[in-house]
Amino acid sequence: MPLSMHQLSVPVFHQLLESLSVVLDKAEAHCTAANTDPADLLALRLAPDMYTLTEQVQRACFHAGVASARLAGIEVPDETEDEASFDDLRNRISRTRAFLDGLTPAQMAASETSIIEHQTRIGLLTFPGPEYLMHFALPQFMFHVTTAYDIIRHAGVAVSKVDFMGSALR
Repeated sequence: MPLSMHQLSVPVFHQLLESLSVVLDKAEAHCTAANTDPADLLALRLAPDMYTLTEQVQRACFHAGVASARLAGIEVPDETEDEASFDDLRNRISRTRAFLDGLTPAQMAASETSIIEHQTRIGLLTFPGPEYLMHFALPQFMFHVTTAYDIIRHAGVAVSKVDFMGSALR
């Protein structure tokens, strides 16, 4: 039996958002133990032209929500990006996960044969639904989750692949 668009997306978003929340917990605990300002870690980036840790988490949530909404054929969730603390980011993740919880396989079924349009900085991209999910939405999401993890790891926080993989390895 083939996997549905819902099965290919929502559980993946859930797993990695949960893992991202755990990694943020460890990052905040690291700041407390090291007596460092959490804002400094949240402002870190891997390179000058890359997003900060805060922005990486925001982008991960954005891509999970936008992709799921487009696949379900519903309005994209409206989120302001004003998170300034670990608590704010965990709340953002929780809101994104709650949005995902409200989606049903039936809502996403039509995306198997629909065309998805996505406006980017480089222009309007158009994909058949499955290609949008597998070749754009999931890679975008995973890039930002991975980069957030990398920033945290680079800052000296004791996180591992098990933390990144989350429930798949627990």
